[in-house]
Amino acid sequence: MRALFTASAIAVTLATAVAAQQLPSDIPKTFKPVDMQADYERRVVEIPMRDGVKLHTVIFQKRGVTDAPIILQRTPYGADGPTGRDTSPSFRMVVRPPDAMLIDAGYIRVWQDVRGKHGSQGAYVNERPLIGPLNGTKVDHSTDAYDTIDWLVKNLKNSNGRVGITGTSYDGMMAAMALVKPHPALKAAVPMNPVINTWMGDDDFHGGAYRMVGYDYYFSQDTAKGSAGDLWRDDYDDYNTFLKAVSASGFARSRGLFQLPVAQRLHDHPTYDAYWQAQALETILPRQPQTVPTLWVASQWDQEDIYGAIAAYMAVSKVDPDHVNHLAIGPWAHGGANGDGSTLGALRFDSDTALWFRREVLLPFWDAHLKTNAPAAAPLAPVVAFQTGTNRWQSLPGWPLACPGTTCAAPMRRLYFAGDGGLASTVSTGTGTDSYVSDPARPIPYRLRPIRPTYASGSTWRQWLVDDQRPFSDRPDVLVYQTEPLTEPVAISGAAIVDLVASTTGTDGDFVAKLIDVYPAEYGEKPEMSGYQLPVAMDILRGRYRNSFSAPEPITPGAMTGYKIQLPHANHVFLPGHRIMIQVQSSWFPLYDRNPQTYVPNIFDARPADYRKATITIGRGAAQGSYVELPVVPAK
Repeated sequence: MRALFTASAIAVTLATAVAAQQLPSDIPKTFKPVDMQADYERRVVEIPMRDGVKLHTVIFQKRGVTDAPIILQRTPYGADGPTGRDTSPSFRMVVRPPDAMLIDAGYIRVWQDVRGKHGSQGAYVNERPLIGPLNGTKVDHSTDAYDTIDWLVKNLKNSNGRVGITGTSYDGMMAAMALVKPHPALKAAVPMNPVINTWMGDDDFHGGAYRMVGYDYYFSQDTAKGSAGDLWRDDYDDYNTFLKAVSASGFARSRGLFQLPVAQRLHDHPTYDAYWQAQALETILPRQPQTVPTLWVASQWDQEDIYGAIAAYMAVSKVDPDHVNHLAIGPWAHGGANGDGSTLGALRFDSDTALWFRREVLLPFWDAHLKTNAPAAAPLAPVVAFQTGTNRWQSLPGWPLACPGTTCAAPMRRLYFAGDGGLASTVSTGTGTDSYVSDPARPIPYRLRPIRPTYASGSTWRQWLVDDQRPFSDRPDVLVYQTEPLTEPVAISGAAIVDLVASTTGTDGDFVAKLIDVYPAEYGEKPEMSGYQLPVAMDILRGRYRNSFSAPEPITPGAMTGYKIQLPHANHVFLPGHRIMIQVQSSWFPLYDRNPQTYVPNIFDARPADYRKATITIGRGAAQGSYVELPVVPAK
C-alpha cells in the first residue's frame, strides 16, 4: 500500500509539473506580414452608377506609373480573377501575358463586374438590352461604362485622362455597347470576338437553328451570382444525352432550366422577331457618330461568336468617313488572340500569330490613341488579316474583298455541282439529282463521339471547327462534291455562299453546308495531314427560314426549292494540289437541335411523333443546278 501511495504521489507531482509548463501556441497573437515589395499596385473600389448601384472594380498598375492611360474591361466572369493567377511580387506572374504587356507599357488595367454579377450590386440581366423598347430603365451597359470612365478619369490622379475599353466575347459586347453615346474620355476600343447579334450567327442561333450547347453557359451564368459550374449529365456522351431529351425544351425541362428567364426567352422567340431585332448591335452602332477609333478582332474559326466582329465592322465602315474603324482577322478559335496562336487542332501556322498580333498591331493601336504625345505610328490598314494556307499576314483595303453585286473589288466565282461528285467551273447542259435519307433518329454528329459537354474535361469544343471531316463525308446521308486537284492557287477573302436547289419529302428540314480544303492524298510536307479535309467555313440553314428569318413557312414536299446558305467569312488560299470540296447534310447534332422534318409551330417543343425520316434531293445542271459562290481574289 505504501508503494502504491508513493507511485500515485509521483504521478500527481509529474502531472502538476506538466500542467505548469504548457507548450506555447504556434499561432502568435499578432502577425505582421513582411512587405513583399511588389512591382505592382492593386486596389479594389466600388464605383457608384447614376442610379446608386455600386460596381465592384479592380485597378491594377505597375508601381510608380504616371501619366498613364487606362484600359477598362467590363465582365460577368469575375473582376478579381484576372489579377489572381499567382502570389508573387512580379506582375508578370499575377496577370496573363496580354495584360502584362500592357502593364509593362505603362497602362493602368481595370476590370469591373457588370451589375448583378460577382461583387457588383444591382440586378443581373443576361445580355441586358440597351435603353429602348426592351429596356425602359435609365441604365444599361452603355451608361455603366460612361459612369465608370467618368469616375476613373476623375479619381486616378496618375492617369492621363485617356481611356480604352476592351474585352472578349461577352466582354467584347460590353466594349461595343460603350460606343453608344461614348464618354468623351473614351479614345479607343478593341472588341474581341464580341457578341453582336446572338440570333443571327453568334451564340444562340445560326440560320434559325438553335445551338443547344448554350444551355450549359446559361446555367453557369444565371443560376448563381458567381459561377454555378457545370450542368449535370447522366451520360458521358452528349449525343446520347440530347437524343434522349428529344427536343430542346425536353432537355431544358429535365434540368429545370425554365426557371431561368433567359431560357424562357429563347423558347418564346425562336424566330428573328422584334425582340432580337431591337438588340442587333450591327444595326444600332451605325446610327452613332463614328468618333472612337475601334479595332474589331475576329477569329476565322470562332466556335462561339463567329458572326459579330466582322458584321459590326462591315456595318460601321459604311458610315465612317474618317476611317476610325479597323478589322483584324486571325487564324484562331474564340479568344485566340489572347493566347498562343501557333497552332489550332492539327494546324500549324509557322509562328505565334497571336503574339505577333498583340505586339505589332494591338499595342501600337493602343499607344497611338491613348499615350500622351505618342510618337507617330505607321498607319494601320483598314484590315489586317492572316491568310491561312499561305500562313502570312496581309494589309487589306477593306472587307470583304469579294462579294455579290458591285460593291466589292472582285465578284463572286461559281463552282457548280456536277455528276459523280464533281465540282466544276462550268455548268452542265444536262440535269441530274443526288439524294440521301435524313433520319432524325440517327443525326450526324458535329464532332467525333463521344461528345463531351462544352466545358467538360476532355472536350474538344475549342478546336472542332478545324476537325478532319473525313469521318462525316463517308456517311450515306452526306453528299460530297469536289474539284480535281488544283493546278493554281485559289484565294478567297469574304463569305462563300452555297446555293442549293433541293426538294424534301418533309415539310421542314435543315441544310448544312461545308466548304473544305482537301489536302493531297500524300502530303510530304506534313505527312500526318495527308488527305486531311480541313473545314474553311461551315454553317446551317433551317429550311422554314429560306425566304425570311422573321416569317417561317412550311416547305412544299417534293418541290425543288432554293436555299441560300451564307458561310462565315474566311481569308484562305487553296494551294495547288489541294481540292475544293463542298459537303451537304441535314443535321449537325447536338450542336443544333434536331429538325423534326415535319413543320411544327415551335421546334423547341417538337414531340417524338413529329420526328420523321425525309428523302432530300439535290439538283444539279443548267435547269435546276446547285452551286457554290466563292469570294475569289487574286492569289498574290
